[in-house]
Amino acid sequence: MSENRVQIPRLESRRDDFRAALSALRDRLSPRGDVVSEAGKRRTIEAFGEPLSPSQVIERICRDVRDLGLQAVLDYSHRIDKAELTAETLRVPAAELAAAHRSAPPAFLQAVERVRRNILDFQTAILHRDATIERADGVRLRQRYLPLDRVGICVPGGAAAYPSTVLMTAVPAQAAGVRELAVVAPPTQFGAYSQELLATCHALGISEVYRLGGAQAVAALAYGIAGLPKVDKIVGPGSLFVALAKKYVYGEVDIDSIAGPSEVVVVADDTARADFIAADMIAQAEHSPASSVLISWHEPLLTATLEELARQLAPLARGTLARQSLQEFGALVLVRNEDEAAAVADEIAPEHLHLATRDPEQLLTKIRHAGAAFLGHYTPVALGDYVAGPSHVLPTGGTARFASGLSANDFLRRTSVIAYTQDALDAAADDLRVLAESEGLTGHYASVEIRRPKS
Repeated sequence: MSENRVQIPRLESRRDDFRAALSALRDRLSPRGDVVSEAGKRRTIEAFGEPLSPSQVIERICRDVRDLGLQAVLDYSHRIDKAELTAETLRVPAAELAAAHRSAPPAFLQAVERVRRNILDFQTAILHRDATIERADGVRLRQRYLPLDRVGICVPGGAAAYPSTVLMTAVPAQAAGVRELAVVAPPTQFGAYSQELLATCHALGISEVYRLGGAQAVAALAYGIAGLPKVDKIVGPGSLFVALAKKYVYGEVDIDSIAGPSEVVVVADDTARADFIAADMIAQAEHSPASSVLISWHEPLLTATLEELARQLAPLARGTLARQSLQEFGALVLVRNEDEAAAVADEIAPEHLHLATRDPEQLLTKIRHAGAAFLGHYTPVALGDYVAGPSHVLPTGGTARFASGLSANDFLRRTSVIAYTQDALDAAADDLRVLAESEGLTGHYASVEIRRPKS
């Protein structure tokens, strides 16, 4: 077993360097807009002829797509994705979507339908409804909710196919009543050529699917190109370049978040099983890059989990990648007690928080910041990734301090509706005058005064 041992960092709260080590861990999990691998740097030079930073790459691609439209999209798809696309082949034909659906295994389509129902039931239940207040003085106030008209969905397709991302983004939008959905996925075997992905789109009634990935896909959705009208909002995960492109176009359109690598923090006590915990950590690490952190005040669990990690990684298809993620972005954290564990987890503010303890509901009351919480020994994060109902598009990199996971409500626009009678206007006029005069905006009061009864 020793030769397979995972060299995962270990932090201990009783040590003097704990705060510094925890800060370094949080830094590794936070977004880094200009950090890229050596292989990525080589690809950038190959595509652009110079060593641009990721931010510079994004600015150039988005500017070119905005100014040149389809021509730039096809050019960047060729230079970056090595895809020979044309205006005619950019969009997946309806017949191809239907054929993928017909050829999909019945078990797959049945699973898609069950998951769709789970998501729809949850998202419909939490959907905002219009609220009205009618006061006795003749004032009627209403909060009106209407769905966005058109939404773009980014689906990754580099190392694996993600029909689950289609479900977790499209179904909440459909629950909100969005009429038009445009899915973009890279022109790869795991992206827009994935039969499972295409079959899922067809099963959900999505007819717009484009063979387009990376920053050029985000820019095309934001600015619109020939054959692909612009959208109102862009959602869905992706690479660093997708995240930075979404940040760049925000304001032109709305976005869900600027997502980073997947992450999980597991808080466990002496009731937790090491094999369960190791499996949970590996499940996120196999996204690669991704982060998996175990926090416990039961020291034998840390040792046992480390042994389980080595045993379970060995036969795993993506074991090598998962091992790299664990060693670079993972940690085993020994704390003094449950309260300290809660404080550390809250400080990390993880995307996924798994509480594998004797009383997870009680522990959750001590932790405010997490994208999604998974309670108990039989609620692995994978349930949220695939079937539970809440969307798996969640805040990462500590942004759960202020951000929330994607939901049907993110596809709604709020509009305030205000109606006053003449008597209600007259009753409010004096307060309005005081405030308007204090700001020097006397024309505001004049627009009220002209409507008041004349003596």
